Amino acid sequence: QVQLVESGGGLVQAGGSLRLSCAASGRTFSSYVMGWFRQAPGKEREFVATISWSGGSTYYADSVKGRFTISRDNAKNTVYLQMNSLNPEDTAVYYCAARMGRNERSTYWRGYDYWGQGTQVTVSS
Repeated sequence: QVQLVESGGGLVQAGGSLRLSCAASGRTFSSYVMGWFRQAPGKEREFVATISWSGGSTYYADSVKGRFTISRDNAKNTVYLQMNSLNPEDTAVYYCAARMGRNERSTYWRGYDYWGQGTQVTVSS
């Protein structure tokens, strides 16, 4: 029922920044907990960040805390991931995800109901 489309990925040098966007369809975006995950080749999908319905609560993986910022604009049905101080370990396909139901966070990929197709982020050293 929900379509998620990521954009903003690309190639960046170490120390650089990117901002990812995730545009969502549907009429109940404001009641979806949103999250970002990433997956490098040959590795499991990894939690990055999540944000509550109104954006008042956020939570980050230790690996990105202080460098990445998740935000949302419910009027635009869009969630963002601002990524600063990127390093080669951040190279992965980044996925946007939506969690229906309670306004509670999940750091596990199976806690989310809808997924985008992903956008590639490559950080060169």
